[in-house]
Amino acid sequence: MTIRFDNKVAIVTGAGNGLGRSHALELAARGAKVVVNDLGGARDGSGQSSQASEEVVAVIKANGGDAISHGANVANFDEVQDMVDSAVARWGKVDILVNNAGILRDKSFSKMSLDDFKLVMDVHLMGSVNCTKAVWDLMKEQNYGRIVMTTSSSGMYGNFGQANYGAAKMALVGLMNTLVLEGAKHNIKVNSLAPTAGTRMTEDLMPEQVAKILSPEAVTAGLITLCDDDAPNRTILCAGAGGYASAQMFETEGIFLSVAEQTPEAVREHWQQLTDTHDHTALEAGVKQSEKFVMKAMAAM
Repeated sequence: MTIRFDNKVAIVTGAGNGLGRSHALELAARGAKVVVNDLGGARDGSGQSSQASEEVVAVIKANGGDAISHGANVANFDEVQDMVDSAVARWGKVDILVNNAGILRDKSFSKMSLDDFKLVMDVHLMGSVNCTKAVWDLMKEQNYGRIVMTTSSSGMYGNFGQANYGAAKMALVGLMNTLVLEGAKHNIKVNSLAPTAGTRMTEDLMPEQVAKILSPEAVTAGLITLCDDDAPNRTILCAGAGGYASAQMFETEGIFLSVAEQTPEAVREHWQQLTDTHDHTALEAGVKQSEKFVMKAMAAM
């Protein structure tokens, strides 16, 4: 089986360097027409230049592909809408959206300014919201869409000095979970990628020899599986250094306490039982938790 994207149109944000560049090049190599989006700023989000994205477009065209560059700031919906309109004007549709754009402003929470917290949230979370919102109705109308959110282990498990980044990245998982439900009947599949790669974003966070092992191309091999016709849905794919795994959120079976027993002391007393993972399950929607607890109460009656 060969995964191809012939006659598909893809938008990749933050595609001037690192992971986004790798994603854009591979999608194009497999037949996709690609919008290479990049604001062209520094790692902290400052500055602007089209040089990097235009260089990626030049590489794609030199290899026989078709691509355009767009410098939309993903945190600005009007600019994002213009990017999507440009793609539709040129190719008539958008099939794939890879939300990859991001910045870092790392500091311990006590030293982090609220401006730095908000900016990282704006780029990672609202940037993904803006891009997804701009393509959502198009995908519904054509009854086809593949959307990838870029989450992170920093959000799922935490990393010192990344309260802003981690909060934004975990929020994207919540966004994915709801969009999966709303997009299902329209053949829109939404997944998340949790990458580990040696890029400009991490260049001073790991030794050079480790960064070489963590190549962007290894992550892109995973990303491609989330973008084609046979893509999974509601998957968090973790990828790095040739390793691939899925992260999943489970809920324990838990306990039931009668009205008379519903005290903090009783909850604490049953802590070991309610945290027992023996019969844990993955819930498909938030309402499933309510259903589970109501069924326990009814069974007790």
